[in-house]
Amino acid sequence: MTQKNIEATRIVLTGGGTAGHVIPHLAVLPLYKKYSWDVLYIGSSGIEKEIIKEHQVPYKTIKAGKLRRYFSFKNLTDIIKVLLGGGQSLMYLMKFRPHVLLSNGGFVSVPVAVAAWLLRIPVVTYEPDQSPGLANRIIMKFARKILYTFPETVKHLPKNKAIYAGTPIRRELFGGSKSRAFQLCGFDAEEKIPQILVMGGSLGALKINQTLLQCLPSLVQNYRVIHITGKGKGISFAHKNYKSFSYLKDELKDIFAISDYIISRAGANAIFEFLALKKPMLLIPLELGSRGDQVLNANSFLQQGWARVLKETDLSAKKLLESLHSLVEDGEQIKKCQSKGPMQDSDQVIFKIMQQYSEARSITEP
Repeated sequence: MTQKNIEATRIVLTGGGTAGHVIPHLAVLPLYKKYSWDVLYIGSSGIEKEIIKEHQVPYKTIKAGKLRRYFSFKNLTDIIKVLLGGGQSLMYLMKFRPHVLLSNGGFVSVPVAVAAWLLRIPVVTYEPDQSPGLANRIIMKFARKILYTFPETVKHLPKNKAIYAGTPIRRELFGGSKSRAFQLCGFDAEEKIPQILVMGGSLGALKINQTLLQCLPSLVQNYRVIHITGKGKGISFAHKNYKSFSYLKDELKDIFAISDYIISRAGANAIFEFLALKKPMLLIPLELGSRGDQVLNANSFLQQGWARVLKETDLSAKKLLESLHSLVEDGEQIKKCQSKGPMQDSDQVIFKIMQQYSEARSITEP
C-alpha cells in the first residue's frame, strides 16, 4: 500500500423528481462547503436542477426514465433513457473521480448509483420515507450503507447496511424574520390573529386548493391564511387576511416564523421540518396515484401525537374546517408531544458517514 497525496475530498450527490429528494442534500451542504469538499450533483433536467443551481453547486444533467410498477408502453422508451443515463453517469464519474456517492432516491438516482458501483465508488443511499420507494429498493443492492429516517423503516432494510440518521434540517429555517413575513404578506403585525400556512408540497395540490377555496370565506373571519398554491395551481380569492404565493424559496423561513398552524401534504422532509419548528400540523397525505408512502408518514406522526390527519378520500370543505378547528383546540398538546421528538443532529451523522468513506478511499491505494 502506498500513501496518496493529500487532495480535496470529492463527492457526488444525486436524487430528484421532487424537492423531497433534494432538500436533505441542502441541509448537509454547508458542512461540505465548510471543509472545502468538491461537490458535483448529477440529476435530471427536473426540479432538482433548478434547486441545486441556486446553491452554486456544479451540476451535470443525464437522461432519466421513470420507474413504474405497472405496465406501460412508456416503459420501453424509458429503459432506453435509463441506459443512456447510465452511460452519461459513467462518463461524469470517471472524469470527476469521487470518493463517495450519496443518493437521496428518485428515479434519476438509479443509473448514477449503478454506475458508481461498477466503478467501485462507495454508494450511500438515504431513505426519507417510512417505506422505501422502488428506486431505493434497487439502489439498496448496490449501496454500502442505507440511512433511514423513521424507526419503522428498519424492518424493510438489510440489518448489516442500515443506519438510523433521522432527517437533516436546514439550519436557516430557524432564522426566519417575522417582520419580513408580515411585510411580504401585507399583514398588520400589531393585529393579533392566528396565521395558518397551507401548502401542497413542492408541486402543489390542486384538490387541497379547490377545497380550501370553499372554506376561505369562513376562515378569513378568524384567521390569516398564507397559501402556497404550487405553480399554475392558483385560486381566485381576495381578502386582507389571505395571501397566496405560487412558490417560495428563501422567504419560506420567514413565513414559517409567523405560521401558527400548518396544513400540508405528508412528504417526509417537510413534516420533519415542521416538527423541528414545533408547528402543529394537519396532514392530508397523498393517496390517489401514489404508493402510499405519505399515508404511512402521516400515520406515524399521528401515533406520536405530532400531527392530526385528514384522509384525502375524506377531504371536503366541511371536513377541512372540522379538522382545522380540532387542530387549533389540540395545538398546545401537540406542541408538548413535539417537544419530546427526536433531537438528533442528522446533518452531522450523514456528514460523518460520508467522511468515513471518503477517507477510506483517499488515504491509501493498491
